[in-house]
This record gives sequence, structure tokens and C-alpha cells, in this order.
Amino acid sequence: MRGTWRWFGPRDAICLEQIKQTGATGIVTALHHLYHGEPWPVEEVLRCKAEIEAQDLVWSVVESIPVHNSIKLRSGPHNQYIGWWKESLRAIGKASIGIVCCNFMPAVDWTRTDLMWRLPSSAYALRFDVLDFAAYDLFILKRDGAEADYSDDRIVSARERFDHMMPDRRNRLEQAIIAGLPAAEEAYDRKTLAHALSEYRTMTAADLRAHLIAFLTEVLPVAEENGIRLAIHPDDPPWPLFGLPRVVSTAEDAEAILKAYSTPANGLTFCVGSYGARADNDLLSMAEKFASKIYFAHLRQVKREDDGSFYEAEHLEGSSDIIGVIRGLIRGNNADTEDGNSHELPMRPDHGHQLLPDSSQNESPGYSLIGRFKGLAELRGVIRGLEYTEQHMHETPLTKDFSGHLS
Repeated sequence: MRGTWRWFGPRDAICLEQIKQTGATGIVTALHHLYHGEPWPVEEVLRCKAEIEAQDLVWSVVESIPVHNSIKLRSGPHNQYIGWWKESLRAIGKASIGIVCCNFMPAVDWTRTDLMWRLPSSAYALRFDVLDFAAYDLFILKRDGAEADYSDDRIVSARERFDHMMPDRRNRLEQAIIAGLPAAEEAYDRKTLAHALSEYRTMTAADLRAHLIAFLTEVLPVAEENGIRLAIHPDDPPWPLFGLPRVVSTAEDAEAILKAYSTPANGLTFCVGSYGARADNDLLSMAEKFASKIYFAHLRQVKREDDGSFYEAEHLEGSSDIIGVIRGLIRGNNADTEDGNSHELPMRPDHGHQLLPDSSQNESPGYSLIGRFKGLAELRGVIRGLEYTEQHMHETPLTKDFSGHLS
């Protein structure tokens, strides 16, 4: 497995030289200055690649080419945006970058309710609190029809939570949810969010799944022609938000996507934190079942709470068996792949805690230097140990002779 690092380009507070010092050998990035659905010129892709390679690093994964909302809605100028998406794929192919991670979350991207949740260690983590989210949806955004999406008990609890929020807490909650987290494809204010949600008001899960499959049917042939494997990222969190369906949340969703268009170019990003936010996702089984179609791994952990809330945990702690997942990914990556070729599986730490040295770095929420550096070091140690064990598991173990010496 190749250790990689997400970099947000020249605007990132963390530079490539610093990333190289973390031990990462690959970079995960996109053309973040061209992030509204327009096509990526090949010269811009090559320029970014050259900047990365000047530090003896490799551009391992494009994360991501934004999928415009019109594509998800299958309305308006969606054909134009799909055409531009294909142009970007061709430019990436000319730069010989072999993996593109993307997602298909409607209207809002990955979502949290607190970007600075204090841990007992005094570090800070990202958090999704189901009551805070309901309080925002029901009593701040005041979305039409929101009451139908919550139980009576949840509405009462959310009302109580809202009533006890000071105005600055309400403002911070809104900013966390709608202002746009790192690499989110949209940033809203309250009015524009309400409008975006209204565009999806009649959409069902079946509709959104059909739109996703239609999109993949159009772009996957271009990916295959250009030596690119697509790796769709799961929903984060993996359940409906704002009354909108999400269709990349479970093992069943992943299987449906892979079966919808059979080609080696159609694959998955296995995000342990996203899939792991649902207790009904069996991550060990999923890693084994989809091994040949997992092209990219986000190795992070969340700690689930009884009401469905969660927070970003230590990379090796949390509610999922991360060691077992990594073992499954290593074994799957060593087995024959669908196209008959072996592939080095890129992985990256994700959503690192903000530790004391990070507080002065002006870094994006979840993308701290020291917090992710710590996570990467831990993950690399686990991977190295598991890879060694897999390679030597059939060798004769050391034994003691009668003199007490190892032989």
C-alpha cells in the first residue's frame, strides 16, 4: 500500500516539502482553482503534476473532479457538464494519473456539525451530532416538510437543544454545516442552501441511483479508454440529510453500483470512517467482498454513539476493526484483480485531530499537519507489520534448541 497525503494545491497551508517529510510518497489532489464543473486543460494538469514530481512525489489519485448538481438532477445543462467531465478525464489520462475518486452526494457534500469538538486529550476533532443537525434543519433553516423526517421524540429533543443554544453557537453550527468544508463542491448561505434543496424535493432514492448509473454509463468508457479507474466515495455521513436520498451508503449500494456497469474501470473508494459511521455496515466483510474493486482507501476511524452521532477518533481507535480492515485490504490487493494486473493500493490518513502545534497553522478543519502526520505514522507501522506477516506467514518460525539458543 502506498501512503498518500491530500493536498489542496498552492493555497494549502501545508506545502509539498512538508508533506514529503511525513513519509507520504503519493499526493491526492485536484485542480482546486477549477472546481465548478469546467473542463480541466491538459496543460494545467501537467503543470500540477510537474510541481508534485519536483518534490520527488507522485500524483497518485485525483480527488476529485466535481460532479455538478445538474448531473445529479439529470436536468438543465447536465449534458454539457458530463461532456466537460469527460474532457477532464482525457486530460488526466494524458498525464498518466490512473485513479479518480468522486462522489454523488446530492446538494451537500460531507457534513459535520462541529469543526472544533474538544476531546479529553485536549485535542480537537470533527463531530456530527444528530440533535444539533435536527435543530438546524427544523429551527434555523426551517426547511419545508422537515418535520416528516424526524420522530416526535427527536423533534422534542432538537427543540430543547435549540432553545439552549446561544446565538454564537447557532451561528457556528450553521457555518459548520453549510459554509463548505475542505474540498466540498458547494458553499452556501441559508438562502442558497434552501434553493438547492428545493431542486431535489421530489427526488427518490431510485431516481438518484438511476441518475448515478446513467452518469457512470457515460463516463466509464472514457475512463477505460484513458487508463483510468474510477473509485466512488461513500456518502458522509451515510444516510439521508435534509430529506434527500443518499445512494452510496451501504454494502448493497456498493454492489449495485459495481453491477450496473461491469468494467475494471468501475471501482470503489473504501472510506472506513464513512462506511463505519453505520453500525450495520460489516467492514471486514465488505473489504473481503469488494477487494478486487477497491482502488483507494481512506483509513480513518469514527466513534459511534447510541443516538447515531459520531466523532472522528484516533486513526487506530474507534468503532471499527481498523487492523482487520487493513489486513483484508492487503490480502485483497495481493490477490488477482479483475483486469489481471496487480495494483498498488493508495491509502491516506484522513480527518486528523488538531493537536497543539496545529493551532497556529491556519489549516483547514480535519486537514491538520501534525494530526494527520501522527495518523500516517501509525498506519504505516500497522501496514508494514501486516505486510511482513503476510509475506512470511508460511516460513518456519524461530525455535529454541536444548541449549536455549534461537535456531
